[in-house]
Amino acid sequence: MTRDAASSYTASTGTYSPVPAGCVAVDRAPAERAALWLRLSDYAELAKPRIAAMALLTVLVGYTLGGGAWTSGALGPALIGITLVAAASGAFNQLIERHTDARMARTADRPLPAGRLQPAEVAVFGTACAAIGLGLLLLAVNTATALLAAITLLLYVCAYTPLKRYTALSTAVGAIPGALPPVLGWTASGAALGWDAFALFAILFVWQFPHFLAIAWLYRRDYQAAGLRMLPGGNRAGEEPQRSVAGLLACGYAAVLIPVSLLPGQLELAGGAYRVAAILLGLGYLAAAVRFVVDESRETARGLLYASLVYLPVLLAMLTWDHWRLLS
Repeated sequence: MTRDAASSYTASTGTYSPVPAGCVAVDRAPAERAALWLRLSDYAELAKPRIAAMALLTVLVGYTLGGGAWTSGALGPALIGITLVAAASGAFNQLIERHTDARMARTADRPLPAGRLQPAEVAVFGTACAAIGLGLLLLAVNTATALLAAITLLLYVCAYTPLKRYTALSTAVGAIPGALPPVLGWTASGAALGWDAFALFAILFVWQFPHFLAIAWLYRRDYQAAGLRMLPGGNRAGEEPQRSVAGLLACGYAAVLIPVSLLPGQLELAGGAYRVAAILLGLGYLAAAVRFVVDESRETARGLLYASLVYLPVLLAMLTWDHWRLLS
């Protein structure tokens, strides 16, 4: 028995039944679900989820140290609002940099340069995330958090992103919005701005420089091809960065980070256990920077990058644990 093109098989009766003319019995659901999933994945990629996750970790630390209540009604609106603002920052950043992203191997497959999303829809997505996120922070959290979130968004999108084409000082500008998430958590808890919040900001601000310098050195060829000035000492297309400038700066910032990281202890946010951890972690971070400046290579640059990724979450975990220990 052969199957007619306009018929469908019924297993229970073992017979074929006619299908209305013009219809083909094809199950498109799996393909449609796959396409929808890919599209949602592209929108998620706009938010730079790994960066957003690290930012939310620091928000939680600031919220906890500020004495915020861990209830869904108090913490939920803050996390959702800040997440939406972070998503808006990532979307607008990729919208502005879509042409330079297309010239770099590490970013060429992003949704915009790859053509999977169009600029207009990314602009709508970013605007919606920013409006909803800031509105939620203003109405359900407090004015200070909404204002700081707006400043974070504006600095990242309107200052840091365009400056990358002109000067390596863009890194210093970008470190400001990068250091504000724990302060957002602090104000979201209801705590007033003061030296405690500044200490959290300072740690994040200084920590970023060795981290950024390692990334800029590792991907210097990509940045050169895209015309982005991310390394000090000149890195236009066809130029080499001055040897050891990045490493020396990384060493300097890593050394400064050690006393800066002790500020929470001085302000009684944490105790002796945190101080010991901060010193040991700081020395490890500094050692990775020294190794990089002595021998500039992909291995030592990656070692510095990995050291930065270990340093921050462990330091913040110790700070939070020691703070709770003092309160108990």
